[in-house]
Amino acid sequence: MIKPNRQGHIYCNGTLAGLLQEFTDLKAERYRFIYDTSYLINGAPIGYSFPLTENPFEFDSFPTFFANLISEGWLRTHQAKRARLDKADSFGLLLANGKELIGAISVTPEPLSL
Repeated sequence: MIKPNRQGHIYCNGTLAGLLQEFTDLKAERYRFIYDTSYLINGAPIGYSFPLTENPFEFDSFPTFFANLISEGWLRTHQAKRARLDKADSFGLLLANGKELIGAISVTPEPLSL
């Protein structure tokens, strides 16, 4: 199994809902979201396109649901400079600024185990 390059915990209303992972090789980036097993018992879907299931959601590009949580325009540019990221690095920006999102969803970076 390929190890993820970066990953973040996804919270819904302060409760751990799942894990978003980024996998990168020389050819492409892929993403996976999987619900936390305890969240599946009493949680609600984090979004319309993410019904509660034990099966992971796989994407060939950064998922639109999460991309829509990221700032745009001058604020995105400012946040990218502050975090020393390319403003096109959507996953990096989500991890760097995910604790301060408006709404029910928040994101915290999850260190990778060696």
